[in-house]
Amino acid sequence: MGPCAVLLGALLGVLLVRGAEQISIDECCKDGQKRASDDEDCASLPLISESSSCRMVQEQCCVTVLEDDMCTAGINTAKQQGACHTLFTNTCETKTTKMCCDCCLLGKVSQQEGLSCDHNLSMGYQCSLVSRACCVDRDQGNLTTPTGKPEAPKQDESNKTAENSVLNDECKGMCAHHCVGNDTCECFSGYKLKPDGKSCEDIHECLLGLSNCRAGERCINTEGSFRCQREVSCGTGYELTDNNICKDIDECQTGIHNCVPQFECQNTQGSFRCVPKVKCGVGYIQDALGSCIDINECLSLTGPCHRGQVCTNTVGSYVCQRNSVNCGRGYHLNEDGTRCIDIDECRGPEKVCAGHSCINLLGSFRCECEAGYIFNSISRACEDINECRHYPGRLCAHKCDNILGSYKCSCTTGFKLASDNRNCDDLNECESSPCSQECANVYGSYQCYCRRGYQLSDIDGLNCEDIDECALPTGGHICSYRCHNTPGSFHCSCPVNGYTLAYNGRSCQDVDECVAGTHTCLENQSCFNIQGGFRCLSFDCPNNYRRVGETTPRLERSDTVRCIKTCQPNDVACVLDPTHSVSHTFISLPTFREFTRPEDIVFLRTSVPAYGSYHLGSYDVKFDILEGNVENAFDVLKRFEGGTFVGVVRQVKPLIGPLSTVLKLSMRNLMNQGDSGQNIINVHVFVSEFWF
Repeated sequence: MGPCAVLLGALLGVLLVRGAEQISIDECCKDGQKRASDDEDCASLPLISESSSCRMVQEQCCVTVLEDDMCTAGINTAKQQGACHTLFTNTCETKTTKMCCDCCLLGKVSQQEGLSCDHNLSMGYQCSLVSRACCVDRDQGNLTTPTGKPEAPKQDESNKTAENSVLNDECKGMCAHHCVGNDTCECFSGYKLKPDGKSCEDIHECLLGLSNCRAGERCINTEGSFRCQREVSCGTGYELTDNNICKDIDECQTGIHNCVPQFECQNTQGSFRCVPKVKCGVGYIQDALGSCIDINECLSLTGPCHRGQVCTNTVGSYVCQRNSVNCGRGYHLNEDGTRCIDIDECRGPEKVCAGHSCINLLGSFRCECEAGYIFNSISRACEDINECRHYPGRLCAHKCDNILGSYKCSCTTGFKLASDNRNCDDLNECESSPCSQECANVYGSYQCYCRRGYQLSDIDGLNCEDIDECALPTGGHICSYRCHNTPGSFHCSCPVNGYTLAYNGRSCQDVDECVAGTHTCLENQSCFNIQGGFRCLSFDCPNNYRRVGETTPRLERSDTVRCIKTCQPNDVACVLDPTHSVSHTFISLPTFREFTRPEDIVFLRTSVPAYGSYHLGSYDVKFDILEGNVENAFDVLKRFEGGTFVGVVRQVKPLIGPLSTVLKLSMRNLMNQGDSGQNIINVHVFVSEFWF
């Protein structure tokens, strides 16, 4: 009972997988057979289902087709060559092929020696089938038809036989195909009777070598028959017919040629030709476009005319004309026109030697040239001798200039010709004062120099021009404020009010009017120096606040004016006011010329240690900008330095002066119970008009 239950569970699993994937085992097998026919690798087939059973069936059916093909190849080798020595390569492919080849040879030997084809040797089921098939005659038994392409039995014939079996069933329904009487069963064509005498199984004609496939065709087994499939395509210009034969394609009849209207199509085996419709006459040849063009017989034929005649081509033909007497150069015809005589060029109207002596020669002449000339036999004229080229560097010290019949020497710039008319002496150009300021003679030339503050002109290199130091690329950094060019020099200046020129003559220094006493502040005001000026400041504390310290006549950058809260008795509103103090501090900033990163300008320090323990709990501080943040050019950060909280006011954007603003800052003390109060700090910011 136990094994039956296990088998039933396995079958149920296959059925479930099949139901989920909607793919049958037969479909898995057919897919494997198709991929084997396409020469795909059976070990790495693409899965068509997640079922492991489908994968195994798919792979085994693929391998079976490949093994059948290899076995068929071995049987054909044994029948055609009568030996298997060409299959000695020990690979997986040739192993099955050689086995079938050897088993087929064994069957053929048994047939030749008259031995029984049904031997009892333990050679395996497949080898026994191959050996028996090669041993018995192909005409014996009910296997396949020997000629033509085998076909499966027709359905009508099978139905008719089945009907006869039912009507005249002498075997009482025990035969799978049909009964022949006396309890004897018989199978349809392409099948053979199994050992039980009742059932029928398909005959594998490809495996047994019973097919009639030709060379280049592949045998594919089918149920009850087989078919032959061509392995190699027919190629260009051919098509495969239903009879598995390559047939020529008539491009002219099907109209798939590319002949132009002037040509007609002529079919050939596997291709076609374009033949011109128009035929050219004698003396013409047809070009690729079908046009008739003239043949130049004088060039294409060898010796078209007799000796003493000249060939002249004509349209469609040629003519031969008698050759006239032509005299060569230096000769002319005599009066009779029968022979050539010499021409005396020296006595002719043309002066062939042009002032030189002339000597007549037979068919030519030559000139006796004067000194400095040489006769050219090709142009037959006296040509000047270029002494400078024939004797380079030996005639003149510097430059040699050729002239007709001779030469002359000259010197390069900065030199003059010596008395021997060959060498050169240095020329002192400074004697003629070519420079506007300073001149220095050098060998073969001179050099102009300029005094400090001047530069040599790029145009003539002689005159000195003033250097505009203020216009140089670095001129903007020579002077802090303004640069004034002067002949040979420059000077700097500063703004009229609030600045003075430094000792270096270039930088501008701020004048501290508060220290110098040149301010105009009243007695109740404090003087605060800013860059380029000053401010008179006075501060009054708000109600319920009193000032700490006295008013000073001059304020420094580090000074702070502070007002602390002082409430009157029973002033509840004053007591509930969260602001404990109001302070004023001051800073003067320049207009930044190059602002690359934030600048720390004010530090707000607290006195209570950070992260300390207090009787009211933990303590924290929060800094905020309440008013006066022009163009959002400032921000405030909280830092931890030296054990206390520090508020850092930074300038994050450049500001163009003159400009002034009051940054109203809030420093709130935070406790566990909430805000315990705040301090207001007013930072008076003064931005100068200039960067210095």
